[in-house]
Amino acid sequence: MTVRGGGIFGLACAWEMCRRGAKIRLIEREKLGAGASGGLVGALAPHVPELWNPKKAFQFESLVMAEKFWADVAATSGEDPGYLRSGRLQPILDDAALERARARGTEAETLWQGKARWSVVRSETFGDWAPHSPTGWLIHDTLSARLHPRNAAKALAAGISALGGEIVFGDGDDEGAVRWATGHWGLADLSADLGKTVGVPIKGQAALLQLDRPHAPQYLADSVHAIPHMDGTVAIGSTTEREFTEPDTTDSQIDAVVERARAACPALATAPVIGTWAGLRPRARSRAPMLGYWPKRPGHFVANGGFKIGFGMAPKVSQVVADLILDGRDAIPHGLRVEDNL
Repeated sequence: MTVRGGGIFGLACAWEMCRRGAKIRLIEREKLGAGASGGLVGALAPHVPELWNPKKAFQFESLVMAEKFWADVAATSGEDPGYLRSGRLQPILDDAALERARARGTEAETLWQGKARWSVVRSETFGDWAPHSPTGWLIHDTLSARLHPRNAAKALAAGISALGGEIVFGDGDDEGAVRWATGHWGLADLSADLGKTVGVPIKGQAALLQLDRPHAPQYLADSVHAIPHMDGTVAIGSTTEREFTEPDTTDSQIDAVVERARAACPALATAPVIGTWAGLRPRARSRAPMLGYWPKRPGHFVANGGFKIGFGMAPKVSQVVADLILDGRDAIPHGLRVEDNL
């Protein structure tokens, strides 16, 4: 059985099928995380707990599964993917937003089934790490988590090899069913095959700052994510660029993101930038992952369109894709199916 693509969806699905005893060959034409999965940020964060739908339920299940998923990967591979369910902070901007946040906390008590909390807390609770909030209040959810994207890819690859899977770089022959997880390149191939656009690449830029807050929660403020990692860095991201000429280079737009991150949080005010990243993220027309059969190609399957939520969705995506390919059981919800983008 062949998996094409060494990004998060390809690696996670190959890992899950290896774990279930399948013989897997993963083919990656460049390097692990050559596309969006080679970035810096690694935010695993939920949608707001309201207006529940199959996509939100799927993501919730995946985020709850993540702790065991990544612990198993770490135990098998001997590599640390940098996972921590560290939570997330968001500033509350005015009284209307405060009322909505408290209502969503009540909703979360039911929708999140007691497995996580969405709380309203005072800013001073988190000291100099608290993002600036005009009201003095923050949303604190305990469902959000983080991992280190590049370390996670390395851990999954080592786990696949430990379970007897084969990883091939460059080109290779397909064996058995083929599962395509080739990012924005795959969206282009699928669009060409079907004669219509099913997804597009969106450029993102991110930065890495030097600051040692390994157990601090991530924050989302002024449309910027700040993600503390275990190696003494904080990842800052990201831009969302629908039009671009240089897909893998950074420019002044990331400088503006860094400045907003520093303005939002006192602890980051003087943290130096030690690295940057730019790349293309695959966004399906539906903005949700695109899973299921490749139309008109028997024995070919698709797992693509992770866009900004691929790492958070990966545990559940790997489960339903393995169910479909190995057992013929289709548990992919509406809204996340290939045909939802046609």
